[in-house]
Amino acid sequence: MTSITTLDYYTDATEHAQWGERLTACGKAAGVTVEHRSVPGTSLVPQVLRQASSRTLPDLLMLDNPDLQQIARTGALTPLDRYGIDAAGYTEGIRSAGTYRGKVYGLAPTVSTVALFYNKDMLAEAGVAVPKTWDELKTAAAQLTRPGRYGMAVDANATFEGTWQFLPFLWSNGGDETRLDTPQAAQALQLWVDLVRSGSMSKSVLNWTQADVHDQFVAGKTAMMVNGPWRMSAMDKTKNLHWGVAPLPVRRPGQTLVTPLGGEVWTVPQNSSEARQQKAARVVACLNDSANMLALAEQYHTVPSRSSVAARYAEQAPSMAAFVKSVQGARSRTGKLGVEWPRAATGIYTAVQAALTGEQTPQEALRHAQRIATGS
Repeated sequence: MTSITTLDYYTDATEHAQWGERLTACGKAAGVTVEHRSVPGTSLVPQVLRQASSRTLPDLLMLDNPDLQQIARTGALTPLDRYGIDAAGYTEGIRSAGTYRGKVYGLAPTVSTVALFYNKDMLAEAGVAVPKTWDELKTAAAQLTRPGRYGMAVDANATFEGTWQFLPFLWSNGGDETRLDTPQAAQALQLWVDLVRSGSMSKSVLNWTQADVHDQFVAGKTAMMVNGPWRMSAMDKTKNLHWGVAPLPVRRPGQTLVTPLGGEVWTVPQNSSEARQQKAARVVACLNDSANMLALAEQYHTVPSRSSVAARYAEQAPSMAAFVKSVQGARSRTGKLGVEWPRAATGIYTAVQAALTGEQTPQEALRHAQRIATGS
């Protein structure tokens, strides 16, 4: 039997084993043996870039969706329509995440985004409704704050993860990564500044990762948080934690919530064997069939990428409904700027840090962010 190689960043022992089983099953259906390798997330793109230049890429490659542009630009990937793989039934945002210069190079079986998690008991005790607008969020966070407990928590650290958490506030208010120094962007950043200044949000958010935010929430040290559905398994195992999840608030009623799209795409790199490329493409198609989408979504608390499958999933998993709804309008981070996205992302988290420390006003911080984004 032909064998193909695959590379991803699922280094967690359980996750690696689970993906290994799924890849093996899809390989069997395609008539190949799959040799499965995982490297740490930070090592994946540098390794792929080295392998692209030495023409030693794996037959099947998983990429975090914002990294696809960078790799496709090198000519290392093959467009999936070459193999008759159909991208119908995916939302525009999901298709965009796997697209470079009008061609689809990667497809994600499932995707994710962020939403507002809240502690049901704390909200009930304080007589607070789940906030739907920014003013309601500020009021609720203030009412929920007590000694030893903050009302709200986000990840505002100086990484792309901090940017990812800020994007729903920026985008839903009409802010845009192509022009960061706008009143709409300043309003979004002012919201976070107000939450910290009022004492409703800890200054430590400047250093927290999404994992830290989750730890604060399960420890009862924050009543609400921005986080992703991948945290649900751990929250379900926490005794006496009664949590709910809702779409993130928007500045004013009637605004459309726009969140960033997370998830990994599967791609078929260029190599010397057309036969192996065809087999790898069959595995990509298998991972993206409805049955695997649903199984992966259930396993990892993610959202199936095809809208019809996602709708079915929301009915059987009500706690995922807020994420399914948000994904419908979610945007790819590289959709507008393509390979220039990392500079804008750096500008955004730099502005968040400067504004939350009080070093600069939101307006000053965003003017500086715009200079970082344009390299000027």
